[in-house]
Amino acid sequence: MKKTHLLTYGLVSALVLSAFTGLKPAVQAEESGSRLAEAAERAADSMTLEEKVGQMLMPDFRNWKKQGEEKATGFTEMNQEVGGIIKKYHLGGVILFAENVVDTEQTVRLADGLQKASENIPLFVTIDQEGGIVTRLQSGTNLPGNMALGAGRSKKNAYNAGSITGKELDSLGINVNFAPSLDVNNNPANPVIGVRSFSSNPELVASLGVQTIKGLQDQNIATTAKHFPGHGDTAVDSHYGLPMVTHNKERLKKVELYPFQKAIEQDVDMIMTAHVQFPAIDDTTYTSKKDGQQIMVPATLSRKVLTDLLKDEMGFEGVVVTDALNMKAIAENFGQTEAVIMAINAGVDIALMPAPVTSLETEKNLAEVYNGVMEAVKSGEIPMSEIDDSVEKILELKMKRGIYDPGAADSQSSIDDKISKAKKTVGSMKHYHMEKKMALDAVTLLKNENRTLPFKPKKNEKVLILAPFEDQAEAMRRTITELYSKQRINRVKIESLSFSGKVFDKAIAKEIDQADYVITGSYVVKNDPAVNDGVIDDTITDSSKWATVFPRAAMNYSQKQDKKFVLMSLRNPYDTANFEEAKAVIAVYGFKGYSNGRFRQPNIPAGIETIFGLSQPKGKLPVEIPSVTDPGELLYDYGYGLNFNGKPLK
Repeated sequence: MKKTHLLTYGLVSALVLSAFTGLKPAVQAEESGSRLAEAAERAADSMTLEEKVGQMLMPDFRNWKKQGEEKATGFTEMNQEVGGIIKKYHLGGVILFAENVVDTEQTVRLADGLQKASENIPLFVTIDQEGGIVTRLQSGTNLPGNMALGAGRSKKNAYNAGSITGKELDSLGINVNFAPSLDVNNNPANPVIGVRSFSSNPELVASLGVQTIKGLQDQNIATTAKHFPGHGDTAVDSHYGLPMVTHNKERLKKVELYPFQKAIEQDVDMIMTAHVQFPAIDDTTYTSKKDGQQIMVPATLSRKVLTDLLKDEMGFEGVVVTDALNMKAIAENFGQTEAVIMAINAGVDIALMPAPVTSLETEKNLAEVYNGVMEAVKSGEIPMSEIDDSVEKILELKMKRGIYDPGAADSQSSIDDKISKAKKTVGSMKHYHMEKKMALDAVTLLKNENRTLPFKPKKNEKVLILAPFEDQAEAMRRTITELYSKQRINRVKIESLSFSGKVFDKAIAKEIDQADYVITGSYVVKNDPAVNDGVIDDTITDSSKWATVFPRAAMNYSQKQDKKFVLMSLRNPYDTANFEEAKAVIAVYGFKGYSNGRFRQPNIPAGIETIFGLSQPKGKLPVEIPSVTDPGELLYDYGYGLNFNGKPLK
C-alpha cells in the first residue's frame, strides 16, 4: 500500500473519529492518521507470507463435530480443535451464526476463547446482525429491520438502530458487523433482499444507511455496506443461483451505486461484494464448472467491478470482503480454490467462508484453499503487492477500531467483568423501548374503508387470529392478552390458528361466523396473479398455494359476513397487492413472531397496537407496490400512507 494512500485514509479516519471524541482536527488528526498507517505498514512488513494469507481468510465454525462424535452440532464452546486451526492457518477472523450465539454469557465466553486462540494478531469476530429478519443473536435486541426504518423515515431511529446493535455486539466481544444492507430493493420479485433494504429510493437508502453506519461506528464496531454493486434488482437468490442486473452504467450510478458512494464518502469500514453479474461493468465470460456453460464473471470475482469501479472510480480505500463463498452462485460455478484466487486478484481483501470446515476431517478443505493461495503467490499468479495491500488494510482497520495495538500491554477486562457488562447491555429495557418506538413509527395503513380501524371491541367479544405460522399467531395472541391485562382495551376472547399448508374449509368458516373481529396475517414471498382472478369459493381444496389462497378466502368470507376484517402484511409489503378487495390493510415489514420464550421482532406487536387504536399509523411506504393482476399499474405509490380517517399522511 502506498504511503500517500495510507496517509489519506488515516487522516479521514482521524477526522471522523474527532467528531465523536472531541479531538481537534488538522495537525493532531494528521499525525494520528499517519502513525496508524505507518504502524500497519510496519506490522505487515514483519509478517511471513503464511501469516499474511491467513489474515485474508475468514471461515465459519457454525457447526462442529469433535473427534469421536457422530455428527456436527452448533459450535458454542471453544475447543482445542478449532483453536488449533486458528493458530495453524494464522486466521484473521471468523464469522458467527445463530448456532454459535445462543445466550449472552455463552457468547462472551466463545468470543473470548476465539481471541485467545489467536496468538499474535487479534481476530475480526464478525456477524450478520442486520436487525429485522436477519439477526443472529438469540438473546439480543432484534429491531424492526431496515424497511421498517424506511417506512418510519427517521434518521434518528436509523442511528439508534446502529447504536443499539453496536453496543450489544461490542459488549459480547464481536467487533465487526456485516451490515447494513445498502441494496435498493426496486424489484418486487426479489426473493432474498426485500425488507432487508431500507427502500426502493436510493436517496432514502443512502440517508438511513449512513446514519446506521454512524451509529455502529460510534460504538467502535467495524461496519460493512453490502452487497456491492447492488442486489436489490434481482429475481434470483444468490444462495441458490447466479443473478444478473442488466442496467446500463448510468442507471447503476443513479440507483444501485448511489448509496455505496455516500457510504464511502462517510468512511464506511468495509464493503461486501455481491455474487451478481453486471454486464454493463464486466462482460468477461467464464466456463462454469457446474455445466460447462459460458457465464459472466460475478462482481465478487471481477477486477473491473472491485478495483476499476469501487476503488479507482468511487474512491473506496477500506477493506473489501466477499459475500459467503459457499453460496451456490459461486460454489457451483467456480472451483473452491480458484474462486478465492480470482477474488484476491479482483481486489478482495478477505475471502469469507472460503471452504467448509466442520471437523478435523474437513480441515483439508481449508488447507486446500490456504495452500492454493500460497502457491499462487509464489508462482506469480497473485502479485505479492495484492497480498501486502490487503494485509495493510486489514491491520489498519483492526488498529483503527481498537482491536489490535502492537505496542500495548494486555489490559483486557476479566471474563467475569465482560459477562456482567454484556448482561446489562444485551436486550436491555432501554433498547426494548427504543426498538418498540421504531416499530410503531413504521406501521403503515394502506386501506381503511368504512372506518374499519381501529378495532374497538366490547367486553367478551371474540377476536379470531389467522396467521401463516404458529409463532406469528402466538405473537398476536400474546400482544392482545397483554393489552387487556393492562386494561388498555376491553377483555376479549381470542382464538388463534396457523394456516401454513392448510385449506380454507367449513371449520374455518365456522370460526369466522363465531368471531366479531378477524385479523389475518399474510406472508407471500411471490405474488400469484392467477389466484387474484375471480372469486374464491368459501371452501378451498387446493393447499399448494396456501400462502395466497387461504388469506384471500378468509378475507372474502369475513367481509361477506360483515365481520371487521384487517389484513396484516408481515413480510414484503408487495404482497398487499394480492388483497385489493380488503377493506383494511396494514404493513408491518417483519414476520418473526413469539418463540423460545421471547418476541423475535417488535413488528407484529406494533401492528396489533395500531389495529386496536393504541398507536396512530405513522408509516409511509418506502417502496412502490404494483398491481398483481395488472403489473403495469401501481396499486400504491411510494410514500403512500393513511391516518385512521383515511387521509394521506403528510
